[in-house]
Amino acid sequence: SQVIVHDVNELTEKLFPIVEAMQKHFSAGSGTYYSDSIFFLSVAMHRIMPKEITQIIQVDLDLKFKTNIRDLFDEFDNFPEGAVIGIAREMQPVYRHTFWQYRRENPQTKVGDPPPDGLPGFNSGVLLLNLEAMRQSKLYNQLLEPSTVQKLTEKYHFKGHLGDQDFFTMVGMEHPELFHVLDCTWNRQLCTWWREHGYSDVFDQYFRCEGQVRIYHGNCNTPIPED
Repeated sequence: SQVIVHDVNELTEKLFPIVEAMQKHFSAGSGTYYSDSIFFLSVAMHRIMPKEITQIIQVDLDLKFKTNIRDLFDEFDNFPEGAVIGIAREMQPVYRHTFWQYRRENPQTKVGDPPPDGLPGFNSGVLLLNLEAMRQSKLYNQLLEPSTVQKLTEKYHFKGHLGDQDFFTMVGMEHPELFHVLDCTWNRQLCTWWREHGYSDVFDQYFRCEGQVRIYHGNCNTPIPED
């Protein structure tokens, strides 16, 4: 097996021009920091990786695998026609919060609502990037254009700080067909921050996850259960 190490500065240099316009909408700081570009790597991975790389799995560091990652790779076979990215739902009401203004103006919307019927947004801790499909999708590449990003952030009154996750979430509200939704057991998030911050009444509708967990995600420094 072959291990290739990529230079962060080199990647950032390629990324910056592609994602610069996005950063002001989805970065923690106000303004566009060159170094923040790396939080948007997944969004433009298809433009940065060599053409012969057709599929890639990108994962956060705060994960614990309870199964073989090969099984996750098999999920690429389940992508419906037109989907370019595999991603699990966000398991806290973070986007119920972020989309509050849009939700108030559109009381019938599913945006920010809990599963199974709502659109809770995505969590980017486990990502299946079908680079080949991303390269070929006219729609996906249009969505990277600064003017399109601007239009969508205005439509949804969106201001985020979670990088790629915010971009995928916003795009998923508009074009759910671009995403293959992974089962929650592939990205069992453990953070409960929003339970104590105003959403205890609805929290469990977002947080529940049936089934044998395959990947634990100890986000917001949450300890992962021992075996």
